[in-house]
Amino acid sequence: MSTLVTNTITGLSTAANITIGSTPVVSASANSLTIRGEGSAQTSVQQGIAKGWFEVGDDFALDDSFNISGTTDDGTGLMDYAYTTNMASANYSALGGSAGGARNTTFILIETSGNATTGSELSAGTSANGGTINLADVGVCTTIHGDLA
Repeated sequence: MSTLVTNTITGLSTAANITIGSTPVVSASANSLTIRGEGSAQTSVQQGIAKGWFEVGDDFALDDSFNISGTTDDGTGLMDYAYTTNMASANYSALGGSAGGARNTTFILIETSGNATTGSELSAGTSANGGTINLADVGVCTTIHGDLA
């Protein structure tokens, strides 16, 4: 086996393909990297990775995070969070789920009407066996996808 050690790999042109193993890696323009996904489809690396995520306990304090500068407890079951690096627009996707304890009874709602480029808000609660949702302070895990500013 050989080892290649280098600081820079430059294609012959801006449309040149670089192949790693049998997978072509294509850099078609500045700040754009695509790889071959399933079949022959090209997948944008930038579009496919999470731009932020966090995990909080029932006190809504950050236990761990990426690109989240902080949280604010706005009352029972209500929390705001702010980004370290803002999103390019308020049109991004945030998906939340429960963390810790009663995973089968926790309901998380990311309020998309509250999305802003600087952060968002969420409501969390419990619902025993699909019944009425009651706001509650519960652990939350959330992942954010979209474009950074």
